[in-house]
Amino acid sequence: MSNKSVNGKASAKLTKVTFAVGGMTCAACSGRIEKILGKMNGVKSVTVNLAAENATVLYDKSEVSISDIADKVEQIGFKYLTQSKEEYEKKQAKILKTKLILSIIFAVPLLYISMVPMFIEGAVPEFLNMHTNPKNFALAEIILTLPIMIIGYKFYINGIRAVIFKAPDMDTLIALSTFVAFGFSLYNSILVFAGQHKAVHSLYFESVGVIITLILLGKYLEMLSKNKTRFALKELTALSPNTANKLEDGKEVTVPLSEVEENDILIVKPGESIPADGEIVEGTSVFDESMLSGESMPKEKTVKDKVYAATVNLSGMVKIKVEKVGRESTISQIIKLIEQSGEKKAPIAKIADKVSGVFVPVVTAIALLAGIIWYIATKDIAFAVKIFITSLVIACPCALGLATPTAVMVATGVGAKNGILIKNGEALENTKNIDTVLLDKTGTLTYGKPRVTNIISESDLNEQLNKTKTEEHLKEEKDKIAVLAASAEIGSAHPIAAAIKKYAEENNIALFNPKNFKTAEYGGVSAEVLNKQILIGNKKFIENQGLELLEFDKAYSEEVLKGRTAVIIAENRKVVGIISVEDEIKPTSKEAVKRLKNLGLDVIMVTGDNISTAEAVAKKVGITKVFAEVTPKNKAEKVMELKEKGKKVLMVGDGINDAPALTEALIGIGMGNGTDIAINSSDIVLVKNDLIDLAGAVILSRKTVRNIKQNLFWAFIYNSLSIPLAAGVLYPAFRILLSPMIGAAAMSFSSVSVLLSALRLKFVKLK
Repeated sequence: MSNKSVNGKASAKLTKVTFAVGGMTCAACSGRIEKILGKMNGVKSVTVNLAAENATVLYDKSEVSISDIADKVEQIGFKYLTQSKEEYEKKQAKILKTKLILSIIFAVPLLYISMVPMFIEGAVPEFLNMHTNPKNFALAEIILTLPIMIIGYKFYINGIRAVIFKAPDMDTLIALSTFVAFGFSLYNSILVFAGQHKAVHSLYFESVGVIITLILLGKYLEMLSKNKTRFALKELTALSPNTANKLEDGKEVTVPLSEVEENDILIVKPGESIPADGEIVEGTSVFDESMLSGESMPKEKTVKDKVYAATVNLSGMVKIKVEKVGRESTISQIIKLIEQSGEKKAPIAKIADKVSGVFVPVVTAIALLAGIIWYIATKDIAFAVKIFITSLVIACPCALGLATPTAVMVATGVGAKNGILIKNGEALENTKNIDTVLLDKTGTLTYGKPRVTNIISESDLNEQLNKTKTEEHLKEEKDKIAVLAASAEIGSAHPIAAAIKKYAEENNIALFNPKNFKTAEYGGVSAEVLNKQILIGNKKFIENQGLELLEFDKAYSEEVLKGRTAVIIAENRKVVGIISVEDEIKPTSKEAVKRLKNLGLDVIMVTGDNISTAEAVAKKVGITKVFAEVTPKNKAEKVMELKEKGKKVLMVGDGINDAPALTEALIGIGMGNGTDIAINSSDIVLVKNDLIDLAGAVILSRKTVRNIKQNLFWAFIYNSLSIPLAAGVLYPAFRILLSPMIGAAAMSFSSVSVLLSALRLKFVKLK
């Protein structure tokens, strides 16, 4: 903010505060808080972050106090949290679980006595038989329904508040539909006690109880999901070590991480995690940066190279000069990006909310107006009430309320059966709108683990020599190279060494214990195997040992151009072979890319790997556009750049480094075997770790949204046609008047038709 005054007052008087808010469930909630707080005298701006569940308020202390703001938050139905958010959520989860259990306790017998006798004669005791003892039956349903409504009282309070603030939402829809159904059922119960026993067939108490119970279940599962995400963030924070080896007056001292400051010199030994972002000032080593870059191949670094907190030193001891600590470190910035991403992602506007926003008040007004008109015309209060009740019941927006959640529920089940875990209805709906797909490379298009893909022996380089040997002899040469390399690497934790040892294991190659194992600069190793001196490393390492590649030089370059990592094996100072290691492409990746393109989507690869490897993989799977050598922050920025161009972006990834981009994208999709933070930052998870299921998710989304729109259309048409009939427009001319019982039956039929329509999604073919 500039130094100029705001409304004549110096900007210095403005105070900024961020506080946690409890009780927000949707975009309407955050919008309501911004609207109401923004109207308070002295409040200059309000920003509510629904995902982080907090509000940031800029206010003038001379005009309004923080306690006034807190009171207003409480007044409009939310919680101003003075306790920690974690404590509040833990308490709310416990309360919600208790409510759900109590609701189920009452809902199960309610549903049983209402529905089971329709299919099984004698399923309930005679004194509860609706035909022979209708009064007992009605009384039992009332006794079982009232506790459930009391348990779900917040739906009614929130629904009323939404109306007061002129923003009817799904809570309004739930409150109105269940209240009208209860009122209508209570009315018919009174008729039963008055002797009109046939009215027992017009009781719909079980609908009220079951709807509230299912909504409580959904909210409880949503809360569990939020808590799981928070736990994943805590695990991510735990990747950084708690202590550091600090150099003080020439001595190594172990200190808490909180005492590490900028420009301190830290000593990091092999196998230790880097405590803070910094620059190497002494030593050379190999670092596992997979948690940041997503790449399984370690990076060789020496003096003046940058290292990052929470990455792992694999080989030599190094000294680093600290540049960034605590919240400024790269790992902390990733966490911050994830936590803040919620305020950047605009929630989808629910179709049912939009319709009900107009439909609910209009229907209520029509029903009330019809009742008044008929009372004026007939002076018959019973007739007028009958018209009013029938109009409300037949127009009760149950079908509108069911249209979205039932389709989402069925589609989610279909997705789960096909290995597609869809976390919420918003994700399912938004997937339909995407036009651009960003695919991470490692762990998404590829397996994410290096494997031996080629072994080159001397015979492979000499065509004449190759022809003189049988396949068995050629295999023996390759196995000999594998024996030497794998045996020498027995004690190494390097990913390439692990790949070579895995190859030996899979091919039943016996290994021998090495002697004098040593690691050297640039990641090379030396050891004695069967009394032979073995050297293993890249071209730079071998040349630094004074050896020449000779005929292997061209083969080495060719392997590198193919996007592979090649290591050279020397026996007694003579190069004898090359082993190529590659992160293998999944067999379904090419077909998956093809299917996505056939759906009209633009497919782009984004990776932290080098450009040559990235382009080699992209070419094999049919991708023409590549973003390579990008950091986690850059990945999120790439998503933002595409969004600024009007693109609807879907991001697929599996690692910690992908989490910021996953949360920034309209839809984030995690792989089933990915990190917890990537999975919990995603809207959808491909459980089987198969990218080919992504096309299925897009197809399912498109089919589901179409189904929802069809359901909403027919539900709206039904209400539009039935309301005039219920209001009695045909009564003067044709003496046609719907009774409340027929209205209730018609209402039930509309709901059933929506359910049946949603069930069609079970037959959608995803492949």
